[in-house]
Formats: sequence, structure tokens, C-alpha cells
Amino acid sequence: QVQLVESGGGSVQTGGSLKLTCAVSGIADLFPSFDVGWYRQPAGEAREFVARLDGGVGFVSSPVYENSVKGRFTISRDNDRGTVYLQMERLVPEDTGLYSCYVRYIGRSYWGRGTQVTVSS
Repeated sequence: QVQLVESGGGSVQTGGSLKLTCAVSGIADLFPSFDVGWYRQPAGEAREFVARLDGGVGFVSSPVYENSVKGRFTISRDNDRGTVYLQMERLVPEDTGLYSCYVRYIGRSYWGRGTQVTVSS
């Protein structure tokens, strides 16, 4: 059974930093082949893309970011640990939301329940 558990959310002031972690279990040796990423959902709004890293064996993919987080957020993965990270810098109130990670392989996606990030002005 594939499970994703996010952690690292919290409340910070504008300009602060947080590092989110997504621990993935249940896919073991296949993890490097999975695409991984983060979405966020502000209260009362639709879920929106934040960042992703494509999977694959034998090459390093380039990260893709939503425009508003470019230069502030960094997505990374540890294939040995089956973990995905999102380092967030210079946070602003518009970054507030429930951050969820996902993994995807051959058209099938799995999601975590999310971790709340709240940025106050």
C-alpha cells in the first residue's frame, strides 16, 4: 500500500522559511521512477500546482515551478530514503494553504493528506 505523509508545515511571518518533507512508503525500489511534486490549496479555493520533479533512472530531471514560487522554493528528492522535500524561502501571505505531495507513475497518482502552511503579514 502506497502511503505519503507530509510534515514541516507551520505558521511563520512574511519573509520566513519552512521546509516540508514528504515520506513515501510502499513503492520501495520503484521510487526513483516516480514523478514527484507538490500542490497547495488555499482555504476555499482550488488546488494549485507548486513544483514537480520527474522521475527516471540514469538521469537527473530539471524541476518545474509555478511562476510565483520560482526563485523562492526548491523541490528535491532523496531516492535512497523515498523522500521529497520542498524548501520554501521568503514566504508571503499568498503562500498560505494546505500543501500536499504526490507521486505518479504510468498515469497513476498517490497523494498525502497535506500539511498546513500559514504565513502572516
